[in-house]
Amino acid sequence: MSTLGEVEEAVKTMINVNSSLSLVLLHCVSNYPAKYEDVNLRAMLTLKEAFKLPVGYSDHTLGIEIAIAAVALGAKVIEKHFTLDRGLPGPDHKASLEPDELKKMVKAIRNVEKALGSGIKKPAQSELKVMKVARRSLVAARDIRAGEVVKESDILIKRPGTGILPKFKEIIIGMRLTRDVKKDNPFDWEDFK
Repeated sequence: MSTLGEVEEAVKTMINVNSSLSLVLLHCVSNYPAKYEDVNLRAMLTLKEAFKLPVGYSDHTLGIEIAIAAVALGAKVIEKHFTLDRGLPGPDHKASLEPDELKKMVKAIRNVEKALGSGIKKPAQSELKVMKVARRSLVAARDIRAGEVVKESDILIKRPGTGILPKFKEIIIGMRLTRDVKKDNPFDWEDFK
């Protein structure tokens, strides 16, 4: 229920009281339950950028998906109401999770955390075997004997990706083979030494 200026005032007050505090700012919509269209999860990112502090989300929506989305956006803390029975009286119970739902939410959040990864763009270790099968190589279009010069018509691009990459096709055209290469076998740099 606050503006960015009010959050700034609160942060400054906290720091003035104790400058060694470890603060985490939780974005929240104080309705029970909060409507999805009112959530504005991107405001959590605004808080993170404005104050250079860790952020989280205090969730009053129905279900578990908004808390999971908040984690995907970088929430370090999730606050979610918990109840043993949503039918109990009081405003909080309607927007609370029952035990089985809480368990599902925590499991989903842990899966999202794993899936976020390091951010470094590289093949996953589990992809390395698949990469050899899925990628393509330059392969011999016919049986070619040692001493022959490779022509463009001698080259096909096929799986597996265990030989010379297709991007090097122009380089091997005109090169002389130093050993025999059978039809449909991938070319290897050793074939030209």
